[in-house]
Amino acid sequence: MEKLLNDFSFGLFFWQILIFVGLIFLLRKFAWKPILDSVNNREEGIKNALESAEAARKEMQNLQADNERILNEARAERDAMLKEARQLKENMITDAKSEAQAEADKIVAQAQATIESEKKAALAELKNQVAGLSVEIAEKVVRNELSNKDKQLELVDSMLGDVTLN
Repeated sequence: MEKLLNDFSFGLFFWQILIFVGLIFLLRKFAWKPILDSVNNREEGIKNALESAEAARKEMQNLQADNERILNEARAERDAMLKEARQLKENMITDAKSEAQAEADKIVAQAQATIESEKKAALAELKNQVAGLSVEIAEKVVRNELSNKDKQLELVDSMLGDVTLN
């Protein structure tokens, strides 16, 4: 270091400083400005790319949220449609049961009416048969009674007695 101080020359130092400043000026004008411009452009490009990536990420989050919302709405709509279909099915079953019950009641009522009319017809026929049998029995009894002359007179007298009494 002592040797540097001993060999130090102000003229040489001045020219070195002047060349260094000129070199810095030339580098600033022709090299640093394009280098700094390209670095700034690169920095701005990276910044824009990061902003675009952030915007894309937010857009993706919004799309995912929209997709989730749409999916939830679709699920809710599907559940509502299934509930409505189940309700419609239950209503149809209930209506069919009611209709079947009404039809069964109508058939039972018709059957009871038919049974009642057949019962009345059977009773009427039975009464007719009993009346016919009674007439036949009475005819046979009357024939027996009327075959004898004394019994005929007795019967006429008894009938005349009944008529006058009424």
